[in-house]
Amino acid sequence: MFGKRGPETSQPAPVPRAPISVEAPPLAPVISAPAARARQPEPAPPPPAAARERPDSYYETKSRVFAALIDTIDLSQLARLETEAAREEIRDIVNDIIAIKNFAMTIAEQEDLLADICNDVLGYGPLEPLLARDDIADIMVNGARQTFIEVAGKVQEAGVRFRDNQQLLNICQRIVSQVGRRVDESSPICDARLPDGSRVNVIAPPLAIDGTVLTIRKFKKDKLTLDQLVNFGAISPEGAEILQIIGRVRCNVVISGGTGSGKTTLLNCLTRYIDTDERIITCEDSAELQLQQPHVVRLETRPPNIEGEGEITMRDLVKNCLRMRPERIIVGEVRGPEVFDLLQAMNTGHDGSMGTIHSNSPRECLNRMESMIAMGGFSLPSRTVKEIITGSVDVIVQAARLRDGSRRITHITEVLGMEGDVITTQDLFVYDILGEDTRGRLQGRHRSTGVGRPAFWDRARYYGEEQRLARALDAAEVRSEGVA
Repeated sequence: MFGKRGPETSQPAPVPRAPISVEAPPLAPVISAPAARARQPEPAPPPPAAARERPDSYYETKSRVFAALIDTIDLSQLARLETEAAREEIRDIVNDIIAIKNFAMTIAEQEDLLADICNDVLGYGPLEPLLARDDIADIMVNGARQTFIEVAGKVQEAGVRFRDNQQLLNICQRIVSQVGRRVDESSPICDARLPDGSRVNVIAPPLAIDGTVLTIRKFKKDKLTLDQLVNFGAISPEGAEILQIIGRVRCNVVISGGTGSGKTTLLNCLTRYIDTDERIITCEDSAELQLQQPHVVRLETRPPNIEGEGEITMRDLVKNCLRMRPERIIVGEVRGPEVFDLLQAMNTGHDGSMGTIHSNSPRECLNRMESMIAMGGFSLPSRTVKEIITGSVDVIVQAARLRDGSRRITHITEVLGMEGDVITTQDLFVYDILGEDTRGRLQGRHRSTGVGRPAFWDRARYYGEEQRLARALDAAEVRSEGVA
């Protein structure tokens, strides 16, 4: 239909042979019913990474078929079709090319080839099967020939690779162009996102010596909730109840944790308990947060253009959103001087604001906030900075990724005030590691520290949540005594 060169695609021979090579009707009587039933379930579970490795001859054939397809198909006509119709058209033409050129391929190889080429033309190429798997948390592409994935907290090599470095760079450009950004030699570093909110980072040559490096932090199709985190053991039921109350009564919250500890996931969980009638403004480097409320304004930073101009920083966004009549401000990740503007917002009527910070403990989180304010060039006395922090932040929630790959909420900590020149805090919940099982999985427990009246008790009473808070704290103490 869309062939540019009529003689090849209009030959009568390929037409009957193409379906035979795919569906293989002559072989149907030979295959027994049990064998057919045994073969049907194979595509359902995701195959292990090692099973997806293919020989070099497969990639050579794929390269030749792809070149013939590009030479044959009319891309401008193809672009007018719906995705499924375009896939069918590509499959028909590829079947014709295979039949004309007499490539020696098994049925399984031909099906793999058809799927791969459709993904190359219409999607993200070899990334498509990885993006379709919901059990993968991270995809790390280190050049065209090496790809790693994280599954269940452990990194393993995936048996997929790209045709060459140019194909990998083309796919990266396709991803970043969807959010109005670019990646090339003149602008080799780029942050972007996929349509589902998954975070993307690209660093291209000449900065990446062995080829373009692509990192994708995948988001699950089904967004996690606090109840699911309880099922996973990330937090106890009583701890989850207290986190719900913290979100509901508009405590100012900072979520602290290391890379890959689940800070953004936890922030998404907490935002579910914000009232639907509140105006929320989010500020992010790449928009990842998936808020369920109807009145949400999403802001995103902008990198400088090729002339080095036009950059919009996180601090610019936070300062501007103060003029947009927000009720809550949520900063996806605080990395620098914008922490000062966020603290000022928390302290001037925007209760319930939230943000995340990279740090390994609640105490280190407070120190990092001081350091980031100093990085901004603010010539304020140390005590004044600490007073701003204690007057703004109510609760620090610490997330951690343990050495066995599991993720846990290790602290729910209140910021109380000052004693001399030291910020005082108190833990409501902590996670204790007790040992590990025979499979190397760490065993531990969440326990209450016995605080019966948190500092945000009056705030909970203002919102009518004091009875619920008291029940959660009592239940937590009973559970802690039972497992002691």
